[in-house]
This record gives sequence, C-alpha cells and structure tokens, in this order.
Amino acid sequence: MKELLKVYENKEPEIVFHWNDPETEAEGWTVINSLRGGAAGGGTRMREGLDKNEVLSLAKTMEVKFTVSGPAIGGAKSGINFDPKDPRKKGVLERWYKAVSPLLKSYYGTGGDLNVDEIHEVIPITEDCGVWHPQEGVFNGHFQPTEADKINRIGQLRQGVIKVLENTGYSPDISRKYTVADMITGFGVAEAVNQYYQIYGGNIKGKKAIVQGFGNVGSAAAYYLAQMGAKVVGIIDRVGGLINEEGFSFEEIKDLFLNKHGNTLNAKNLISFEEINQKIWNLDAEIFTPCAASRLVAKEQISSLIENKLEVISCGANVPFADKEIFFGPIMEFTDERVSLIPDFISNCGMARVFAYFMERRVQMTDEAIFNDTSMTIKNAIQNTFNNNSSKTNISKTAFEVALKQLV
Repeated sequence: MKELLKVYENKEPEIVFHWNDPETEAEGWTVINSLRGGAAGGGTRMREGLDKNEVLSLAKTMEVKFTVSGPAIGGAKSGINFDPKDPRKKGVLERWYKAVSPLLKSYYGTGGDLNVDEIHEVIPITEDCGVWHPQEGVFNGHFQPTEADKINRIGQLRQGVIKVLENTGYSPDISRKYTVADMITGFGVAEAVNQYYQIYGGNIKGKKAIVQGFGNVGSAAAYYLAQMGAKVVGIIDRVGGLINEEGFSFEEIKDLFLNKHGNTLNAKNLISFEEINQKIWNLDAEIFTPCAASRLVAKEQISSLIENKLEVISCGANVPFADKEIFFGPIMEFTDERVSLIPDFISNCGMARVFAYFMERRVQMTDEAIFNDTSMTIKNAIQNTFNNNSSKTNISKTAFEVALKQLV
C-alpha cells in the first residue's frame, strides 16, 4: 500500500490554475489532479492562510473519494486565500468564478466547501457567469450527454441538491426547511459507524460517542448518531464544548442542533475551549467523529481516547490527523494499527455521492431514496474493505489499497 501511495502522492497534477484577484489581496488555485474519465470534481473553499499545497492534497483526496462515491473521474479542488468574514468576499467569489468558468464549462465540476456555500454562493454566482450548473464540466467531460439529456440531468441535479427534506426521519425540523446538502455529509459519518458495527460485529445502540466540531458536518453527525441510539457524551467546538458522561438524550442533541449559531455550538452551560480540550480526551467513549478542520487531531489525544475504550473513528474532516503527509502520516498509521479507523473518503463521501446519484439518468427524488443510496454506497465500501481484511485494525490501510489499485 505504501508503495502505491508514494507513486500516487508524488505524481504531478495535470492542471494547476493560479489566479490573483486584481481588486484585493485574494489569491486562488484550482488543482486538477487528473482528468480521469474525461473530467474532475471537487469543491471550492476559502480561508485565510490557505496555500497551493493544501489545495493539491485535497484534489488527490477527492480522486480517492470518487473510487467510492463515483463517478469514475479525477480529483480536483479550488481554494482561495482570503478571509471569508471580509465584506469583500462576494466580489472575490464573483471574479474567481468568472476566471474559472471556462474550466467549469468544459471538464471541471465544483461545489461548496469550507466557508463557501453551495446553495447561496456557488450556484447563483456560477449561473451569472454563464455556467448551467457548477457540475456542468463533469457532464460535458465525463458523461458527454446529448443536449436534451444534459438539460434533464442538470435539472435533476439542481432540484436534488437543494431539495428540502420532508421526512421527519431525516430532518430535525421540517418547518425549518433543511436541505439534502445541509444534512447528507453528517448522515454519512454516522451511517459509517452504524455499518461498521453491522459488518464487523456489535451494535451502535448504547455506544458512547465524542464529536469534534459542531458545524454543518459535526452537528448533523451528532444528530444522526443520537437518532441511531448512540450516546453522545462530549462535544468540542472552537468556541467551547459540553460533557455529559451518561450521554445526552436524542432530544437534547436535537435541541443543540436547532439552537446552533450558524455553524457554532450554542448552549447556556458551555465549557471554555481550554477546559473542554483538557477533559474531553479522557472520557470513556467507543466512537469518535473528528468533524472540525483538517489536521487538528494530535497523537496524544488519540492515545488517550484509545486508553478509554475507543473502538471506531469515523472521519468527517478530510485528513483529520495532525500529520504533514498528504494521506497516511505517522499519527494516522499509529491510529489505524490500534483501532478501527474509517477513512474520510468513505465516511464523508455523502455529498460527492449525492452529486453522482443525481447525474444518473432518472432517479427517485424522495428523501428515503437519496439517503438510502448514500447508506448503500458506504455499506458497500466498508464491506469491500472487510472482504479484503476482516481484522478490526488496519481498515484505512486496506481501504487505501483497494482505492489506489484503481488509480495507479
């Protein structure tokens, strides 16, 4: 696996598009690792301090993810080095998408990512640039449909991603109009844990869980974990956190989800970040879902969790461990050798899978059909890993080997 990984990591990307905003200090990159299958896909993120290497590593991650989620295309990513809280953000995004629109028309598909919203920013701004849909390039480059077929499928994709959830089994509150895009990634993170226990043995019900991050992914993961019968005992977010060693009830987790401020945990009895960061890693918990930013989880934190009953990690963040390597660094390897580590390209493939699902010819547009499709995709990937290695350790190593054999 390590030899395959070395070859894959060291291969130069096919296309690197570099942009300097003429009106601000913003700088951006689109990295297309390869045009496998005639196209490439990956979201657009914005943060201060972002650099080309971050975008490159995420593009390679996306390519691995597509071996699970489909379609069989190359990986890409866009990143803009700019403060997303700056009032000039909208203008930066407008100029960025205008510059990158020829790629989006031809062979590159994008979406929302860190600090860039799919529904309120990516879709309307790219439309204004003459792009039918942010995934139009994947249709043209990979599927090469007739004009009529393209219109039908783009319509399906447009409708599906922003579809408001109507089923109370999937939506925390149908009156608040949560969409598929709001919930599907966090659902996948929780469902990966559920499928892990079903395939490797055990039951999610009654298991204690720690959730890192309470943004779009972490809050939804906590909601669905609690719905599945797990007991969330600790939540750590950038503003602080909460602990209940007996486990919060489903209703309490639901209330925390509904009361968050944007993508931030909000509660009366919030523990300061410094205090929660000292306490949470010493809790007894079988499940850990890192859903905050990339490269945050330290070896000492993981070691402490392992000493306290940890069984399975389901990664909501891309590359959650504080390794400098693109994929399989020493902290990730240390973890993989000791507990069941479901890699990000399986556990957080929900949104990529939704795009792939709606790109197919005619599909069912019900909540059940969409969420079941993501569930089956994750189940098949974990089952395939189990078929190659039935041990509860080295799951990530095995999953990478399965994926890389398709790419190298």
